[in-house]
Amino acid sequence: MKKFLLAAAALTFAVTASIAGPVEDREAMMKGFGGALGQLGPIAKGEKPYDAAVVNAAIEQLSANAMKFDVAAMFPAGSGEGTEALPAIWENMADFEAKVAKFKADVAGVAANPPADQAAVGAALGVIGGNCGACHQTYRAKKS
Repeated sequence: MKKFLLAAAALTFAVTASIAGPVEDREAMMKGFGGALGQLGPIAKGEKPYDAAVVNAAIEQLSANAMKFDVAAMFPAGSGEGTEALPAIWENMADFEAKVAKFKADVAGVAANPPADQAAVGAALGVIGGNCGACHQTYRAKKS
């Protein structure tokens, strides 16, 4: 059932991305990342038992979405108005692109060697989450 839900979420993202604009595309992608990470967090914390099928499905979803993360297409000039994306993205585009590239590389590294136990899930989340946090601290408006 969990695999089905993750597959349905990935399919929804793919369909939505093909008909939406850049803001909707990036918001859907970020929600996809959040959904996959949400599957891994409780395992890393020991709140849920390690389940290889859940872990692998979440990592596959992260990897598939990361490979589709096209900064130019999803963050065109002028697409930050009314969103949580800060103007700093467009003011420091090279740094933003570098952070996205590091995220993609780190996700690919985890996908190439999926976590085999709870501790490894925690380590993988530390690497991937560090990328998310570094970008969000600089380029995403804080929620009030």
